[in-house]
Formats: sequence, C-alpha cells, structure tokens
Amino acid sequence: MANSRSARKRIRSSERKRVRNRIVRSAVRTRIGRVRRSLVSGQLNGVEEELRAAVKELDKAAEKGILHRNNVARRKSRIMAMAARLTLSGGSEEERAATRAAATGGAKGRTTRAAAGAAPTAGAAKAAATKTAATGAMASAKAPAAKRAAATKPAAAKPGVAPAGRATPKAPGSTRRAKGSS
Repeated sequence: MANSRSARKRIRSSERKRVRNRIVRSAVRTRIGRVRRSLVSGQLNGVEEELRAAVKELDKAAEKGILHRNNVARRKSRIMAMAARLTLSGGSEEERAATRAAATGGAKGRTTRAAAGAAPTAGAAKAAATKTAATGAMASAKAPAAKRAAATKPAAAKPGVAPAGRATPKAPGSTRRAKGSS
C-alpha cells in the first residue's frame, strides 16, 4: 500500500486511466474485427462505412495517447491494404477464396504442415513460388557481401587503433573512470 497521499492519488488516477484505456482499446479491436470479418466473408456492402469507423476509432486512440501513432499508422495501413486486396480481387470464386485466405493469414486452425498437405490452389502455388524466389534472391544477395567482408584484409595497422574484435589498449595518461565510480 502506498504511504503518501500523492502516491495514493497516483494509484487512483492510474486505475481510472487503465479502465478508460481498456475501453478504447476494446472498441478499436471490435471495429477492426468487424471490418475484417465483412471483408473475408465477401460482404462488400457497408464495408466502407465500417472501415471509416475503424480508422476514426484508431485516430481517436492515437490522439488520446492510448495507442502510439506509429502503431495506429501500421494498423490503418494493414487494414486498408487488406481492403484493397479483397475488394479489387477479380477472377473465379476459387481465386477470390485463395486471396481471402492469404489476406487473413491462411486457414484458421490448421498448422503449416496440414496446410502444406492440402491440395494447393493455383493462386496459392503462385504465391508460394514467389515467396521461395524472393527468399532465394535474398540469400544470394547476402552471400557475396559476406564473402567480400571475409576476403578484405585490413590495410596497415594504424598506431593507437586496435584491430576489430579486440579490446583497445588504454591510452597512456588517460584519466577516464568507469561509470558509477566517484
């Protein structure tokens, strides 16, 4: 228990803020959940209003300082990108279903092994091929840089400069002390 009056007051105000913050965060999660459910289910009528309401809730939470502005920006970006992918997706019903599954992060309740064992759709196979090509390109891009770093040798050692990875010797006449000592 707090001893001073100011500490007791701080506890009371913190509790009020915690309750208010919880209510606002819950409202934000509810709005975003509604938008996602309507997008994934394919019901596009009324999704714009729900999307606008979710963005408004996010902005209000950022304005009040309940959510960080970068967190809000990231959430808005993700929900808008999801809406753009799902509202503009054309093609057959199978392709739209694959797009919805990809937008929601895959099928719920399935592990990656179970999902890999299932027959992939044309869209899922294309996405998997793109992903493997991208990771292969990243790995090959990293390899030459690592080889170059290992192959380069330091030029002549400069006086007073230690090679990388070794502790530098203390310079003579240095009066620098460690932190915390007086």
